[in-house]
Amino acid sequence: MTSRATTLGVIVGNRGFFPSHLCAAGRAAVLDALQAEGLGAIALAPDSTPFGSVETLADARACADLFRAHRDEIDGILVTLPNFGDERAVANTLRWAGLELPVLVHAFTDEGDRMTIEHRRDSFCGKMSVCNNLRQYGIPYSLTTLHTVAPSAESFRADLRRFAATCRVVRRLKHARIGAIGARPAAFNTVRYSEKLFERAGISVETLDLSEVLGWVQRMADHEPAVKTKLAAIGAYTGVQGIPTLSLLKMAKLGAAIDRWMQEKALSATAIQCWTALEEFYGVVPCTLMSMMSESLLPSACETDVAGLIGMYVLQAASQQPAALLDWNNNYGDDPNKAVVFHCSNLPKSFFVSQRMDYQEIIAGTVGKENTFGTIVGRVSPGPFTFCRISTDDLKGEIVSYVGEGRFTDDGLDTFGGYGVVEVPNLQALLQMICRRGFEHHVAATRALVAAAIADALRTYLCWDVYHHV
Repeated sequence: MTSRATTLGVIVGNRGFFPSHLCAAGRAAVLDALQAEGLGAIALAPDSTPFGSVETLADARACADLFRAHRDEIDGILVTLPNFGDERAVANTLRWAGLELPVLVHAFTDEGDRMTIEHRRDSFCGKMSVCNNLRQYGIPYSLTTLHTVAPSAESFRADLRRFAATCRVVRRLKHARIGAIGARPAAFNTVRYSEKLFERAGISVETLDLSEVLGWVQRMADHEPAVKTKLAAIGAYTGVQGIPTLSLLKMAKLGAAIDRWMQEKALSATAIQCWTALEEFYGVVPCTLMSMMSESLLPSACETDVAGLIGMYVLQAASQQPAALLDWNNNYGDDPNKAVVFHCSNLPKSFFVSQRMDYQEIIAGTVGKENTFGTIVGRVSPGPFTFCRISTDDLKGEIVSYVGEGRFTDDGLDTFGGYGVVEVPNLQALLQMICRRGFEHHVAATRALVAAAIADALRTYLCWDVYHHV
């Protein structure tokens, strides 16, 4: 994953019938807002066109050329209108740049005491004309929360943060490379998916048979540098008191093999079979390794749930924080808006109040405790979160999803694994939708509020069927 700042190409709209000098101050104010939010900017220089704005065909061509020259840096486009703006120039710039990135349309506010011919903007009206032309050109776009807004307003700053998250989701998905290790567990029909539908959306899935991983592991010597490094990383990541040395060594070898494969195949996320072949034939669970990857923003999902993994990937791209895969698992007493979420578990450690390594209590009853060390267990800490599920509807030939927000609570609960209590407004309606539309019991989550950005990315720019639970 790249750590560079999210960068926007900036189009400053202008129209000669309106005061062009507003473009100079407007351009500066918008660039200041981007900088304050930690966002990069690619914009015409003030001396390359009048005030660095776009009005004529020549201006549009110059701006498009600039964007194409920086296509590998730009994650989205901000169209800002200090005055009415020339709608054709804006649309032509986007068409000629050919970047096919998210577009946010922003218009400045007029001031009631500055409505003379020298200061009147008419951006309120110009924004409608720009949007009309973008729709004619077939260019999808996003809008600010308020129709017109000053760049210094908190509302606009929130719009920038949301749009930056939308841009990250779109860009990451269009270039995603996902690893699937092992076959779908036989008892989990719910994690079936269409690899072809994901490929059409730009998401490639690289598969690996579990026997190959175990074959690589068997060839590893205990003293190999990669094994020793991974063993040390495991000990530094979580408490391993009481865990057999042999189990830790097995985890280290498995982790080193997965790391090597991911690097060779340029993968940024993994879904792993686990249940129950690794326990029965190798003698550990991969949960700690998966937790470590997810904590490092390389999300990893169990039960070879590739679609669930993509939900994690989306959330992580939007929030720039770790994501986890959970079960919608239990009711919480008689509160209709609360539920218990659970996994056995491979949650990233930043999700927990406190955590430690343990054995997997569910599988241990089948294959023996000694073969199931490696889970990360603990209580999820209170706080807001966003949930997301991605799925492929093979009967309709489309990718579908839902997204929403809630909070982890501190309600009392005594259980095992990785668990928490969540509160989601109108949860019963969400559960009805999940069941009626046949969504899976797995759901991805991240510790940030980014649902609106994700809904915009998936619906507007990827054209997926999205249910946004508000």
